[in-house]
Amino acid sequence: MKKLVLLGGGYGNMRVLLRLLPNQLPEDVSITLIDKVPYHCLKTEYYALAAGTISDHHIRVSFPEHPRLSVKYGEVTKVSTDEKLVYLKDDEAVSYDDLIIGLGCEDKYHNVPGANEFTYSIQSIEKSRATYHTLNNLPAKSVVGIVGAGLSGVELASELRESRPDLNIKLFDRGKVILSAFPERLSKYVQGWFEEHGVEIVNNANITKVEPNIVYNHDDPILCDAIVWTAGIQPVGIVRDMEVEKDPSGRVVLSKYHSLPNDDHVYVVGDCASLPHAPSAQLAEGQAEQIVQVLMKRWNNEELPEELPQIKVKGVLGSLGKKQGFGLLNGRGVTGRVARLLKSGILWMYKYHNG
Repeated sequence: MKKLVLLGGGYGNMRVLLRLLPNQLPEDVSITLIDKVPYHCLKTEYYALAAGTISDHHIRVSFPEHPRLSVKYGEVTKVSTDEKLVYLKDDEAVSYDDLIIGLGCEDKYHNVPGANEFTYSIQSIEKSRATYHTLNNLPAKSVVGIVGAGLSGVELASELRESRPDLNIKLFDRGKVILSAFPERLSKYVQGWFEEHGVEIVNNANITKVEPNIVYNHDDPILCDAIVWTAGIQPVGIVRDMEVEKDPSGRVVLSKYHSLPNDDHVYVVGDCASLPHAPSAQLAEGQAEQIVQVLMKRWNNEELPEELPQIKVKGVLGSLGKKQGFGLLNGRGVTGRVARLLKSGILWMYKYHNG
């Protein structure tokens, strides 16, 4: 029996399971899924959990059940490709024949002193829960600083504004305008929403240091009752520690078949993989589709295609609270109620097909 081991129950490995189960998995292959928590988490919705507008159970999806799928709950501490073993904290190592690493990402602090110690996070369900407790226990008129005005920071700030209109929210953005990577019309729309709803955007920010309840912007101290970090991500430490080739962002350089260049049995999916597009759930799922095709051909001793098609990312959608949103779909900007409805619909479809 060949052993396929999946590290992490995120979007990429969930798509692998969806494609192989219940009927596509060869009779001589078993799957072991290893994750710290006993369910798939909708990471794209962690901002709403932290803001207190949805409850914990809304972002959980059960793992599938199958006679040849075993789910092991544990924390991965090391991957040894030489031994073909995955080491776990307080448990026996797990051997594999094929391995898909989908362990996700964590905050990147850009060497800012104190950022790791004195800020809250929404990069894991555990940290999002802690952030929720802190933000929702703040007294009225407290100041919340959100460092980083990318998609996560924007969604957290807008959702928190609706959840806690009594709070003073400061959103620190490195750019001259918010969401500068988006078309100007979308940036202005989002900027206008924040101005209308009383969220202060601090443009051209440069956070140089963080101390307890103080964030330093260009070395000027700004008092905050809570500080949330949403200013960048990097692969988890286990992947960063692997002795494999990586790009300047610390993501693993892969062959055209999404495996390590010198090891056809180890694949990397999602936030840890070096790909032409920015990390996203869509990208992880597109990668997973191709990894399954490659695995099936290899298991059946069939020749691999010369090239795999380029993964197409349809676009990005963001929310501004529960009623408004913005997005870029096939190069076209969408704003307002339509964008928010589209995002809600995609989320519902995902849960319907995977739950």
